[in-house]
Amino acid sequence: MLTINMMSSAYKIKGQGVLSAHDEQVSLVKEINQFEVEENKMEICNITHFHTVNLEYFLWTPFLKNKSTTVGYVHFVPETLENSLHLIKPIKNIFYKYLIAFYNRMDKLVVVKPYFIDVLNNYGISKDKVTYIPNYVSKSKFYPLDMDSKNKIREEYNIPEDKFVVLSVGQLQKRKGVTDFIEIARSMPDTEFIWAGDAVFGKMSEGYDEIKNVIKNNLPSNVHFLGLINRDKMNEVYNMADVMFLPSYEELFPMSILEAMCVNLPILTRDLDIYNGILFDFYLYGDSTGDFIEQIKKLKEDKEYYEHAKEKSKEGNIFYGKENVKKMWEDFYENCVKYKVIANGKEE
Repeated sequence: MLTINMMSSAYKIKGQGVLSAHDEQVSLVKEINQFEVEENKMEICNITHFHTVNLEYFLWTPFLKNKSTTVGYVHFVPETLENSLHLIKPIKNIFYKYLIAFYNRMDKLVVVKPYFIDVLNNYGISKDKVTYIPNYVSKSKFYPLDMDSKNKIREEYNIPEDKFVVLSVGQLQKRKGVTDFIEIARSMPDTEFIWAGDAVFGKMSEGYDEIKNVIKNNLPSNVHFLGLINRDKMNEVYNMADVMFLPSYEELFPMSILEAMCVNLPILTRDLDIYNGILFDFYLYGDSTGDFIEQIKKLKEDKEYYEHAKEKSKEGNIFYGKENVKKMWEDFYENCVKYKVIANGKEE
């Protein structure tokens, strides 16, 4: 049987999308019969899939040459880290160069959004080396609950049953639009706003002091920051909401959107180019605070508009369904095995 070694240190930092993506991907691949999946084993397998960019992985890759096809999972590039982590310039420059060197050393790369293919190409990485496979979320973990269950969850979090609830999920970083989220809530006192997530990288998170200061000293009564929620409790959090709202100025392919789609929540985001090729017409969007307020009000007051947005979210959930994404991984890994056979044949 062909073997895949999944290498990752994402478990060390809870509450980040890379960890969620890793757990879902590994679980999905384990269902493909022709592959046996190992995790974090320092041994040679047919395929070695690196989910994180650890230095020890980089140093290990020369020993895998001619023996294992190395795969790098591209969750971020230098551009997307620029407004996520606050690093001093010398360290930032070194890390960015290392990141590209890591990707260059892989035999194959997988990106979570098509946009990355051109970005990597600009760094000299051939498009032939890169494959796009979208993130995936299991419907056994995220699914709609009945109204009684939803009301019990709201009671647990002190959210009134009769209130319209807007939810955002993500790290507390400036690029996530946290302060915009708060200002929109301030303009809509009759609507409840909930944010699930924290600054998982602490003071290294961009905008940490500013965001924490607003939360501590200037928070409207209709805004609730829940902090870091364990993933096994997140289905409840989604189910007590009426809308999933991401005001981010920069994003990749958030796992939170896929999770919210599983619960059939209408999706509202900022109008970012990166969403065009992955969310199609499954979502609503706006460019400004005024746009977002208008959209939320319409969703709240216009039942027909709300149901239409909900149906679009359901369509997105079907599009990124299990069988489709699993087949993409199956085809990709089969090609990885063929790649190493061909490469070894050429060297001989």
